[in-house]
Amino acid sequence: MPSLSRSARWVCWFNAWLAGAAPLETAVDAVRADDAAHHVLGTAAPGAEVLPPEPLLLAWGGLRRAGASGASLTLPEPGDPYGLAGPAVFTAAATDSGEAVVVDGLGLGLIPEVVGSGVFWHRYEANPAPHTAGLAEASRELRTELAVTADELLTLDLARWQPEVREALSGIRDATDALLAPGYAPRAEELAATAQRCLAIAELAAGTDSAAVTAWEVEARGNHLRGLARTARHALVAACNAGRPR
Repeated sequence: MPSLSRSARWVCWFNAWLAGAAPLETAVDAVRADDAAHHVLGTAAPGAEVLPPEPLLLAWGGLRRAGASGASLTLPEPGDPYGLAGPAVFTAAATDSGEAVVVDGLGLGLIPEVVGSGVFWHRYEANPAPHTAGLAEASRELRTELAVTADELLTLDLARWQPEVREALSGIRDATDALLAPGYAPRAEELAATAQRCLAIAELAAGTDSAAVTAWEVEARGNHLRGLARTARHALVAACNAGRPR
């Protein structure tokens, strides 16, 4: 199963660190993962002087001193700015990237850019993250969408030419590796794992091509897969945001 996106790792481990559930060095290493290094760019606040690139460890310390109370995840797509409340510049950049972090309490947004083997986080002015679904609501919506999509994909007999889709569908709850940081509730872990598996299913199935597929089947499959991916992104946002310090 694919690992979490960089923004999801930032949110999970930043929240865990603020809550005292993870040491700073451990949290920063988990965010960096296989990347060579992460640095934060930009300005500390709108209108402030431009800051030099700052290693993630130092940047996190500065954010906490400045009053950061947590972090929220957004995984927007064109037409679905879920988790974003503007301003327009940040919304557009986050949508182009497909992921972003909103730092609670500072009016600050961060978007990753991969440069070589490293990552630079660009700062933006950001409005506070809007209310999004809680764990129970997100889990219910994902289970419903998954059931509908699974039935439709099996009806279309997608596994006829891509058996790994059927395997992923049947093993939706088999994931055992922890995705989130320490301190997250088991139900948040379960929701994150299910959401990640659903995103993998959507990607696998969307990439399927066969001469046996009719134009109607392609359209029907695409509609269901887009719905599943959207609901899974929302569920992953709920799972990661559930760890914000109270």
